[in-house]
Amino acid sequence: MRDFKKYDIWKLSHVFTLKIYELTKSFPKEEIYGMISQIRRASSSIPTNISEGCGRDTDAEFNRFLTIALGSASEVEYLILLSKDLNFINENSFLELDKDINTIKRKIYSLKQKLN
Repeated sequence: MRDFKKYDIWKLSHVFTLKIYELTKSFPKEEIYGMISQIRRASSSIPTNISEGCGRDTDAEFNRFLTIALGSASEVEYLILLSKDLNFINENSFLELDKDINTIKRKIYSLKQKLN
């Protein structure tokens, strides 16, 4: 069994999720069941799936959970863009978060390649 806390990609995605939670505190309150909920669930799904995959027995199973995490990262990437276009976040926040999520996506993809 792998220790998910030792993976840099888990650490990065956990910190990213904390950023998303903090940032969405300033979103309009009418978005509590919409955008806020969606982007928080999608971002937390990334480290959650990495963690769950670490608890599996084989590289193939771990890889499957990394694929799910990668899908969630792509969802977050879109939701960040939508947040910017709805003026929920400013350009600087968007650029920082977009850079972060694309780093996470590259690192997940790289880890997946090592498992094949």
